Amino acid sequence: MVRRSSLQEIREQTYKDRDAWWTVLLVDPVAVRLVRLVSPYRRVTPNLLTGVATLLGLAAAACFAMQDRWWLVAGALLFHVSFVVDCMDGKIARLNGTGSLFGTWFDFVFDRLRVFACALALFGGQYARTGSAAYLWTLAVVVFLDLFRYLNSQQMAKVRQSMRDQLVEARGPVPPADPGDPAARVIPQGTRARLRQLLLSHRIRTHLVSGIEFEMAVFIVGPLTGWVIVTSIVAGALLLGFELWLIFRLWQATRAFPVALAKEHAAAAMSAAAPPQAREADRKVGAATER
Repeated sequence: MVRRSSLQEIREQTYKDRDAWWTVLLVDPVAVRLVRLVSPYRRVTPNLLTGVATLLGLAAAACFAMQDRWWLVAGALLFHVSFVVDCMDGKIARLNGTGSLFGTWFDFVFDRLRVFACALALFGGQYARTGSAAYLWTLAVVVFLDLFRYLNSQQMAKVRQSMRDQLVEARGPVPPADPGDPAARVIPQGTRARLRQLLLSHRIRTHLVSGIEFEMAVFIVGPLTGWVIVTSIVAGALLLGFELWLIFRLWQATRAFPVALAKEHAAAAMSAAAPPQAREADRKVGAATER
């Protein structure tokens, strides 16, 4: 008899702590139920699901290439289904422990292939139908922003991880904060902070327009409404605005990093130079403070 995990077990093991609002609200509720159906079958691997998602994405592109109104609607629905299946591969990998480094590469490359094919079919098809060069310019902008978003995200993550690693190395191992310590609790202050806390409590990250929302706007909202160019421009402007804000925050962090690193080195040097009795006293004070 096939044993299936409960929905709650799958949520606990596969949901990310924070995710895009489109995924949290419109994808996860469906994807988690599909994962429950297929997870007992080990032949359903993450790479297989990535392949199925790619094929569905190419089917969406074929619909977009047909140019007519109802073909665009069909393409939008297929694109959403392909994204649901694409989200399943990561959940299956986390649930069954079947993820791999090759799978990470496979998923990223074929996601980009799906987006490029759909962009080419959607905007190229509308250019063929109308003869308006605006569709070709929009095509170039969409492809650029999609690649920029994902490459920029990866590079920013590397820089931030490098800074964290250097600070940890400088200060040495730090005990985890006690969740029961009132000092460790974040108390929202002000409307903005309360909104942030509300989003995070529902697993929705505050980066409200990321690559996912951008793709969904371009390949689902645009074709469904018929406002292909307008939707793409608005979504692109919002995506670029959020990305520039993240870049500005990264710039601020890198400017402050040398000072923070120097302080950690100085604190570590003072601790190493202190007599053993003083170090032991500091350790006991630190432990009592953490409690």
